[in-house]
Amino acid sequence: MRDSDRAIDLARRRWLQQTGISSAAMGLMGLGGLELMAAAAGQSLGDVQAQSANDYRALVCIFMFGGNDANNMVVPTDTSRYAQYARARSVLTLNRDALLPITTNTGAATYGLHPAMAGVQRLVNAGKAAVVANVGPLMAPTTLAQYQARSVPLPMNLFSHSDQQAQWQSSISDGTGRTGWAGRSGELLQTLNTNRGSTCISLAGNNLWEVGPTITSYKVSPSGNFGFDFYRGAAATDPMSVAVNEMLAAQRAHVFEQAWLGTMERALENQRVLSQALSGSQFANTFPNSGIGNQLRMAARLISARQGLGMKRQTIFCSIGGFDTHGDDQLQRQQQNLGEISDAVSAFYDATVALGVAEQVTTFTASDFGRNLPSNGQGSDHGWGSHHLVIGGAVRGASLYGTFPELVVNGPDDAGTGVWIPTTSVDQYAGTLAKWFGVSATDMTTVIPNLSRFAASDLGILAGVA
Repeated sequence: MRDSDRAIDLARRRWLQQTGISSAAMGLMGLGGLELMAAAAGQSLGDVQAQSANDYRALVCIFMFGGNDANNMVVPTDTSRYAQYARARSVLTLNRDALLPITTNTGAATYGLHPAMAGVQRLVNAGKAAVVANVGPLMAPTTLAQYQARSVPLPMNLFSHSDQQAQWQSSISDGTGRTGWAGRSGELLQTLNTNRGSTCISLAGNNLWEVGPTITSYKVSPSGNFGFDFYRGAAATDPMSVAVNEMLAAQRAHVFEQAWLGTMERALENQRVLSQALSGSQFANTFPNSGIGNQLRMAARLISARQGLGMKRQTIFCSIGGFDTHGDDQLQRQQQNLGEISDAVSAFYDATVALGVAEQVTTFTASDFGRNLPSNGQGSDHGWGSHHLVIGGAVRGASLYGTFPELVVNGPDDAGTGVWIPTTSVDQYAGTLAKWFGVSATDMTTVIPNLSRFAASDLGILAGVA
């Protein structure tokens, strides 16, 4: 083998080892490439017209994989209902005095957040965040009597991690969702972006939420480097960059080898465009050095680069795992996970304020399902309805939306063993967010197909909705 061939082969091998490129390269190109964003009407990246912040909107999803036990995230603090909670939770009971009181619109029915969530408490009480109670997949409004009699259709494969994750992300509960509601929204709204590039960016790998009929998410690492740090560019003279450039310039007879080279070249160009757009995006405020903290830091940087990338609509997917707490020490696990989320969300909201887009960015939580009320000894088991958070300058905060369940095993909201039948559907939750994002009434059936089955299509959480 000639020396030049050895160098090219070495570069290719190292590239594969560092990036897992056989699978990741296609993910990098999932939206057709950011080079489209930099080339509208023959314009360079620097020539893209600046946009008014009022024309921009972003939805940021924080998916809590494993099924967050929201019975300990939002807890009633008035005497009678806290007593119900404590009676059923057993070893999972949080001390009432440790709960962080939040301002709501519920009068004498008072609530507190998990003790680790001081950052979210600050935002709720400032009117910049709200709680949405007992949300879950539904095919139609469902009472306990209807559930027991099976007199209304029920979502497929309740209590299954993968199925419920898919139903939350697709808003399709009567079959296998092949696209997500953010992807369908992005498909409809991508022409608002100067360069007609997709709105969907994932900081946590593949997800169904951002899959549309013809688009999928553009994957970006929290560092923004894609694993190609060793490549210095077409003009570089270091041995690795020279070998990569020679490899890219080579013509291969085999169609797959040539396609691989083309994919690599586009991926490197995507990195160049994004890196250029992100080069000036630094913040005075500090983000926590955690997985979700680093993801939201990159989300803030992407939002700060919206003008350079020509974006008026963006969806950004973030995630955190570790919520499947059957036999774990759930109290310790939630102390860590909910604390990380709270600290990161608080820093992210402050960054949007600094960027002047707090009212144009809405962050929301989602998870597989809730968990049941009684403890199984250390943790809790799969549930159904769960409580969630919506954060942003457009949120009508200091409020609780929806109907909080009665925390009684075998009570009026219990499907069995303390599993809450949702009183707000994923469709209503997603439809409210999609409407704020800009999906029209005529297009809503495309984005949220079953929304018309529910009386309230807009939960009223967000201001600035046409």
